[in-house]
Amino acid sequence: MRVLMPVPDHDFDVTEVAVPWRLLTEAGHDVVLATEHAGTRPAADPRLLTGVLFGQLGAEPEPRTFYRQLTEAPEFRRTVSWADLDVAEFDGLILPGGHAPGMRQYLGSSVLQRRIADFWALRRPVGAICHGVLVLARAQDPATGRSVLADRRTTCLPKYMERTAYFTTAWRLGRYYRTYPAYVEDEVRSALTDPGTQFARGPRTLTRRGTAGDDTHAFVVRDGHYLSARWPGDAYLFGRRFLALLQDADGR
Repeated sequence: MRVLMPVPDHDFDVTEVAVPWRLLTEAGHDVVLATEHAGTRPAADPRLLTGVLFGQLGAEPEPRTFYRQLTEAPEFRRTVSWADLDVAEFDGLILPGGHAPGMRQYLGSSVLQRRIADFWALRRPVGAICHGVLVLARAQDPATGRSVLADRRTTCLPKYMERTAYFTTAWRLGRYYRTYPAYVEDEVRSALTDPGTQFARGPRTLTRRGTAGDDTHAFVVRDGHYLSARWPGDAYLFGRRFLALLQDADGR
């Protein structure tokens, strides 16, 4: 199956792109990367490769290895453009996150939001993790003028995580962890009809992550053909559950 993964030119999250890519390609699926302009060779947030602060808070070693493998893959050099996408050619869509300033290119693109709304209408598997949920919150259903997420259950980057990361590092990194003035959770909740029942924050955690072999500390939410997750610590479970979504869709 063919899975579309849009990314910005730079600053996307290492783990949220590389782990799903690795799990999908290992399972025999094709991942197509899309950037604003075709042929752009994208780049992850460099701080996540070397360590955000004093060598800490970056991506774990295995996702960094997966990212190096991704940069050598043909699909990394043959990106397609958002404007030229024919969404009907894809069986699934993954929207990764990231928080550094370069993410605004992707999170704020009206062109990409329209393409994603078109794909959503096909009712094929859609997965979004962390800031990637913002793209769906901003994508409007043309029939209603409301967010495509309006009536869905979802999670996203919790406010307490975003706030803690910002206040812990602002003395050195400024607004590196604040992509927008509004918190991700606040904007996502505002797109929902009944955020009190639709939004799921998940178990509280700041450092404990799910791994390739242990989902104890990971959390995702599935609502029909839609899957959401909170942060890089959920990436392995997110990737496996998205594979299950594809299998379910293939069996229909």
